[in-house]
Amino acid sequence: MPHTHIMTAYDDELESLDQLIINMGTQVNSMFNNAVTSFVTSDTTLASGVIAEDRSLNQSERHVDELAARLIALRQPMAADLRTILASIRISNDLERMGDHAKNIAKRTKTLAKRPNISAIGSSVTRMSLIVEEMITEVLNAYQHRDVDRALNVMKRDDEVDQLHVALFRELLTYMLEDPANISECIHFLFITKNIERMGDHVTNIAEQVCYVVEGKLFDEKRLLDE
Repeated sequence: MPHTHIMTAYDDELESLDQLIINMGTQVNSMFNNAVTSFVTSDTTLASGVIAEDRSLNQSERHVDELAARLIALRQPMAADLRTILASIRISNDLERMGDHAKNIAKRTKTLAKRPNISAIGSSVTRMSLIVEEMITEVLNAYQHRDVDRALNVMKRDDEVDQLHVALFRELLTYMLEDPANISECIHFLFITKNIERMGDHVTNIAEQVCYVVEGKLFDEKRLLDE
């Protein structure tokens, strides 16, 4: 009976760790959506909310680290359980960095709200951010269900984000060349699009961790070319 109780407690702790990751991912997606919305609508109040929320995300990362350390120290996990714990530490770090990128977008938005926007850029940023939001949702599902195929599909979509980022970069350069008065504003846009592109990279990192948890080996990027 005591052994059963210990195993049940252990399973509950692993489940709590998974739930912390899912909660962090959901929060990040919400922060990102609000950050982009605040940019498109010049809503400084919404932007301020994103900036303030980053603190609670940082706390969640610490909770993941603490629980993971406790599980390793007290439970001495093996095989898939150990991989799950190690992956959770890496994933929470990626999610925390994604929160920083959302916060950076919100900070730029507060500066840009004082200037007239180039409207065409807003629609391009929206398209790019929608792909990243879909990637975040999919990678969380892949993690929750330990779905390698779904994780691989998420990685492939990062190419779309990169292509849009390059297109936006060229578009912004054109605006700057056409009118030097646009340079200051376009530099802020460049930072915003770079933050979105980096979020896609972090989502890809998380997808790789899903493959590691399920398959027990580090992800080989050549594999995407063979799929």
